[in-house]
Amino acid sequence: MNKICLTAAAVSAALMSAAAYAEVDFHGYMRAGVGVSGENGSTVAYEKNKVGRLGNENDVYGELGLGKEVYNENGKSFYLDSMLAVTSNGSNDWEGTSPSCEVDSNDPSKVNCKDDFTAALRQFNVVAKGFIAGDQDAAVWAGKRFYQRHDIHISDFYYWDTSGAGAGLENLSVGPGKMSVAVIRDDSGEVNVNNFDLRYAGLSLWNDASLELGVNYGLVNATDAQDAASDFNDGVMLTAELTQGGFLDGFNKTVLQFGTEGYGEQMAGLGAGHYFNATSNDGAQGYRLINWGVIAPSSTWEIGHQLIYANTSYDSKDDHTIISAVIRPEYKWNDNVKTIFEAGYYDEDNSGVDKSGSKLTIAQALTAGPSFWARPELRFYASYLSDYDNDNAFGTGNDTEYNIGAQVEAWW
Repeated sequence: MNKICLTAAAVSAALMSAAAYAEVDFHGYMRAGVGVSGENGSTVAYEKNKVGRLGNENDVYGELGLGKEVYNENGKSFYLDSMLAVTSNGSNDWEGTSPSCEVDSNDPSKVNCKDDFTAALRQFNVVAKGFIAGDQDAAVWAGKRFYQRHDIHISDFYYWDTSGAGAGLENLSVGPGKMSVAVIRDDSGEVNVNNFDLRYAGLSLWNDASLELGVNYGLVNATDAQDAASDFNDGVMLTAELTQGGFLDGFNKTVLQFGTEGYGEQMAGLGAGHYFNATSNDGAQGYRLINWGVIAPSSTWEIGHQLIYANTSYDSKDDHTIISAVIRPEYKWNDNVKTIFEAGYYDEDNSGVDKSGSKLTIAQALTAGPSFWARPELRFYASYLSDYDNDNAFGTGNDTEYNIGAQVEAWW
């Protein structure tokens, strides 16, 4: 009798848990894999923002999000969202929070320690809708969140991402477009910095074309003691993004950005507009021009591409300039099997120091649908990496390297 009662209780608890879980949105992202290189043991990751990420990543990374609408009455709603990010190098079975240590092979007197696994709080916020009369899309929010991020997926390059803890009003109907305004904390070390973020999106131009404009102002809020010890500078970042839909059955984006001081440094540094450097005091000014998109010239081919030119100038040192080009063609054998190619090249001059390199990758993929964006995607790849300015880029006397491996990427 007791066993029957215990079994019934367990089943009831499971059903109740399933019912509760069904009301929760589970969303996130992950990538993981295994591979070897020619001279460096496991796979090597080389300048992926500049030459492309396919066959060029060697970590385990995931974002695990849970969200739930906790209130919806009389046209007003509150949505609670949360997310943890987790990462490890994927080197063994048990990867915990305790650091792993090993003797330095080059110097036995040294012991090198590293964290097998780290976790980070990425989102914890509430979004309220229905509080702006006659504008149901407008939302008021507060907390920590991913804030209207803009990125190029094939190189994992975020060119406009001011995520963090803050508050704001977004998607407010103003004229033909939507306005968003936010204040987001973006400290520079121990120095408090607040990022004032203003955006106007959805401005229709010609057929299938739209424009988004943005201004970011980094306001340094130093203490009296910090002000006495160092000089700090506010910064401005301006962004304009033109999106052309219906372009060869895909889309194309052209982005122009300009920044000063801490934002100016990020232009050629391929920053996203956060991690503002409050001590930037060398008159840094920078800009970058980005063109990227995905096109489908035929029913069996889709092609992703990026082209970046960026420059930062200073008062007392040489410029920092970079150009990057990446192309990823995909051939679809059927709805679930693809052959993917990726080629990338970059050239960089940072205050007289030259860097340049390239990557070539071929991958056979099993994917959940025919779209360029279909995930999960399981890839078996081979990559060839070259560095044209550093003879020891991949170890003493090695300016080239190869990776062979398998990887899965998914979002949901």
